[in-house]
Amino acid sequence: MSDVTKILVVDDQTVVREGLVLLLELLPGIEVAGSAGDGEAALALVGELRPDVVLMDLRMPRVDGVAATRLIKQAHPEVEVVVLTTYADDESIFAALRAGARGYLTKDAGAEEIARAVAAVRGGAAQLDPAVQRRLVEAVAADERPARRGGRGGDLPDGLTRREAEVLALIARGRSNAEIAGDLFISEATVKTHINNLFAKANLRDRAQAVTYAFKHDLAP
Repeated sequence: MSDVTKILVVDDQTVVREGLVLLLELLPGIEVAGSAGDGEAALALVGELRPDVVLMDLRMPRVDGVAATRLIKQAHPEVEVVVLTTYADDESIFAALRAGARGYLTKDAGAEEIARAVAAVRGGAAQLDPAVQRRLVEAVAADERPARRGGRGGDLPDGLTRREAEVLALIARGRSNAEIAGDLFISEATVKTHINNLFAKANLRDRAQAVTYAFKHDLAP
């Protein structure tokens, strides 16, 4: 994996799009491959420019950010999408995550937050704005939980081992792989193995889905 991350900026507001390009060009390790004003143009440019990460607005004409994210992930699954939007309502959050976005930031995010999100998704993790993560957790916690509560002494769902459940609980707390390794006194390679196993057993795609799964099955701390 190259040390330089190529980014495509997608936003229908010219002043916002150009401002983001200028901001990102100042960040070390980031190269702005191009920019687009709507999802249709973004999909075409992804195929042409092959960026590593797409920084995606949601509300745009012609093809919106959710549809564009879905189409990009279908055609180019190796490309990661970080949503950068004004909207942090439940409908927008869940729609973007279901479409395949692995990062979700609001437009009051600073340069360092954007850089962290880009690095996280490129490294295979998810990165959610703290306010967005709270909304996600609250929405999941508000749902009725199953009668069998695996995290409270009952059988674990989907054949998870006790160690995999511990790793899942730490993911739900927002811990990185390195932090999980430190908490459990195991190597990062072992952490990755546990994560791969539990994702396969529970049919999870990313850490955002893992957080939802943990709360639904009462495995979150």
